[in-house]
Amino acid sequence: MAVPRIKLDRKEAKKGELVEVKALVSHVMESGQRKDSAGKTIPRKILNKFTCTVNGKAVFSADFEPAVAANPYIQFKFKAQESGKVELTWTDDDGSKIVGEETITVT
Repeated sequence: MAVPRIKLDRKEAKKGELVEVKALVSHVMESGQRKDSAGKTIPRKILNKFTCTVNGKAVFSADFEPAVAANPYIQFKFKAQESGKVELTWTDDDGSKIVGEETITVT
């Protein structure tokens, strides 16, 4: 199972401050458009959904398409509102999930 690398630009923030998140996850993406040596189409297998929650409340989400590169890197900001668990979830075509987390303290 892939373990994502997650970095918050600050682990402590004042309420209302922007917090930058950088994340990288290992995943071999397959667009579903290539063929194997026998001429059969290789089934699509991509991370198609990404969500970031803080204490279960969504702060950012994205839908990925087949053109997303292998080992996708994502960077975004969210406004700090409360202390707690920052959870990042990538969902694959087959429904499997890769989950990583950090903790933030908001004053």
